[in-house]
Formats: sequence, C-alpha cells, structure tokens
Amino acid sequence: MNFELDATNQKILEALVANARIPITELSKKVGLSKTPVTYRIKQMEDVGLITGYRAILSPLKLGLTNVTYIEVRVSDTRQKALEEFNAAVRSIPEVEECYMIAGGFDYQIKLRSRDMAHYREIMAEKISALPYISSTTSYVAMEAVVEQSWLSL
Repeated sequence: MNFELDATNQKILEALVANARIPITELSKKVGLSKTPVTYRIKQMEDVGLITGYRAILSPLKLGLTNVTYIEVRVSDTRQKALEEFNAAVRSIPEVEECYMIAGGFDYQIKLRSRDMAHYREIMAEKISALPYISSTTSYVAMEAVVEQSWLSL
C-alpha cells in the first residue's frame, strides 16, 4: 500500500491524539476536507499500522496512584528463554506501567505506579522481587512529573 504522511495526515493525527472521539464532521472542518476523504485517510493510517488503536486514558492521580518509581533491574541470566520468562512475568504485574529492555549497565527499566511508599514496598517485596532471574534492583522515586506525553510531535 502506498502511504504518505503529508501535512493533512499530520493534522488528522494531531486532532485524533488530542481527542480520539472527535466527530468526523468536526475533524473534516479542522483539516479542510469532506468527511469521505478524512474517513479514507484514517482507514489508510489504520491499515498501514500508523494508528494502532483507540483507548481511554485514565488519570493515575485520580485513581490514587500518586507514587512513581523507576526501577533498574539486573537479571542473572540473559539467554532468550530466561528473558522470555522475565518478560511474561513482568507483564502480569498490573502496577507496572512500562518496562523496557535496556542496553547498558542494567538489563531492564520498569516504571511502577503505586499509592504510596508502603504500597510500593509491598509491590517490590511480593511481585518485583519474585520475578524470575532477578539479580538486583535499584529504585528511583520521582518527585514531580515535568513532562508526560503519550506521543511525539510529528
């Protein structure tokens, strides 16, 4: 499929990121096209995998998850089977907001949300420390979110 991320597609994406529930009529007015070509462009961006889905974004603060901790994880085994087991286990922890495999001085970085330090300690003791192949962890508690965004500007 031939696809180009032109200025109009960028405007459509910016509007959808700001409000994925924007009516097509309103979106059409914003980008200066009728409903049919806007609908076609959205479908095309979905088909090529640029738009991967739509979701409700919940406020962690309103849910009482005010504590953010970043955890550096070192594992004792980096063979593929061990990494797959670790990955599957960390995905099952609902308080883990993000987890990345890292090339550097440690193996994984986890972003964890909790209610408070007592809740964080409970998650560390019962869930994070129980992950397979954990060798060591180092934690950093965030004091303030300076920038949080769900997408990069185009």
